[in-house]
Amino acid sequence: MRDKKLADLPEGADSPLNSAVTARDRSVVQMATDAVRHKQCKLAYQPVMQAHPPQGVAFYEGFIRVLDETGRVIPAREFMPQVENTPVGRELDCIALEMGLRTLVRNPGIRLSINMSARSIGFARWSRVLDRFLKKDASIGERLILEISESSAMQVPELVVDFMDRLQERGVAFALDDFGASNFSFRYFREFLFDAAKIDGQFIRGISENSDNQALVRALIAVAREFEILVTAESVETRQDAEFLVANGVDCLQGFLFGAPSITPPWKTKSEAKTGS
Repeated sequence: MRDKKLADLPEGADSPLNSAVTARDRSVVQMATDAVRHKQCKLAYQPVMQAHPPQGVAFYEGFIRVLDETGRVIPAREFMPQVENTPVGRELDCIALEMGLRTLVRNPGIRLSINMSARSIGFARWSRVLDRFLKKDASIGERLILEISESSAMQVPELVVDFMDRLQERGVAFALDDFGASNFSFRYFREFLFDAAKIDGQFIRGISENSDNQALVRALIAVAREFEILVTAESVETRQDAEFLVANGVDCLQGFLFGAPSITPPWKTKSEAKTGS
């Protein structure tokens, strides 16, 4: 009976579910817009660990966060899918980049990766922010990693290739994010010349007990090795998974096993964090 009622709905009719999803998306976009307008954005930092001795922190990844009207910290997964292809998404990319670069200026002993969309390459303000900081201190480029997802890179591959060529000359490194998650053509590895690749977390979680993902990850690692690309496994949550990944040749590990993203910089001592120094 329920199936019949659904079938009787006129084609294109708005269902309660569709209306709810649309309303939610509008609310999320408005929340992100308000956060940008009122400068209620932060970076959360997560360590990326060396897989082999001395097994210290290789670099940190900075994730954009927004604060809602109650001051609650909202992670990117809750708003970025709805805004990444909108002007608000470009503004958030600018904010994340500028906050990340300021972090590098204040902390000369760390390296930091920042996520970006390929669409931001043509966004004038984003380019100005990056150029301004690199002109002030060229050494910042040596400690900056820009992460571009497979799906984003494939939207405008020629533009991304040209952008990478120009920025790598200034010391900036590039990481292919979500490696393995989409239909990325391996022939582009020759053209993009990524410095690193981050294997998508859906293949990493529980990998020690999943033979299919084990085979896939071994293949991804082999492809990266052919192009001399540093390999990071993200979403590492258990010691067993970490041991499998290390044994199979990953260079870096990232995930809750080593620390969750935190808006309190993890390289600071507790006393420094309290004083804001």
